Amino acid sequence: MTRHLSIVPDLDEPALTVLDGGMGKLLHRMGAPFRQPEWSALTLMEAPDQVLDAHRAFVRAGAQVLTTSTYAVVPYHLGVDRFWEHGTQLADLAAQLARQAADEAPHPVRVVGSLPPLFGSYEPDRFQPQAAPAIYQLLVDAQRNYVDGWLGETVSSIAEAQAVVAAAGETELDLWLSYCLHNDPPESGPTIVSGETVAAAAAAVADDVAAILFNCCRVEVVAAALLELRQGLKAEHDHIRIGAYANAFEDEHDESYAANEVILRHRADLTPANYAEVGRSWVEAGATIVGGCCGIHPEHIEALADALG
Repeated sequence: MTRHLSIVPDLDEPALTVLDGGMGKLLHRMGAPFRQPEWSALTLMEAPDQVLDAHRAFVRAGAQVLTTSTYAVVPYHLGVDRFWEHGTQLADLAAQLARQAADEAPHPVRVVGSLPPLFGSYEPDRFQPQAAPAIYQLLVDAQRNYVDGWLGETVSSIAEAQAVVAAAGETELDLWLSYCLHNDPPESGPTIVSGETVAAAAAAVADDVAAILFNCCRVEVVAAALLELRQGLKAEHDHIRIGAYANAFEDEHDESYAANEVILRHRADLTPANYAEVGRSWVEAGATIVGGCCGIHPEHIEALADALG
């Protein structure tokens, strides 16, 4: 098993880092066991070799960072009893699979352990600060021996971000913190899902992270948020990398939406070539880490890697 001490590039490594794409929707497309409420965790339970195959597909596409398939290894998707009975085993397996794919890769690939939303994606009002630490602790303990760093994903509020920071802070590994942007921001400027400003969200974690990103939002809202983020980080935080990995969802989330009940459709216009052009615009806005989230497949990552290479 090869591990890197940091997910921050060494001086002789490329200035741009290409992430992988969305694991869950790729498994769905592959025909792997996949349904709600388990989402991608069902594949871990019933066909883990297909998780490994998905990681390998992103490596072949040019990804330099793989994210462990632990996004749905939470009580919200598994159920409380099943999480506490099997969560450690599943998170450990997910981290091992990503590590195996990285170690097999023909180019340097690092692994980040996913620290996902615990109580539902895009639902900041459901966050439970008292329950979160024990759940995050299980995920950290199960993955820490296999990963090079942490990726707090689809973070929808500052309170959630602070819980992720606390969990990752118990290790010596770098944390990349990725906020989910509101898809319909107010005229005053971009916000995260909770309505808190990008500036406030960045300031809340700037002392504790190696990178701040935006993910699982529409591509159209990312560039403005990156510009605001880059301008808002003070001189003492100029070491923090910024980046993005958007989704390809077509639907907006209405008030009845629940992340463990529906499988959203993909927009037809977000072709690999178009996504690569979007990625270029993010780099022009200051991003040094780019990749994809739900519905962004290996062909999108390949086009992105080629465009930025």
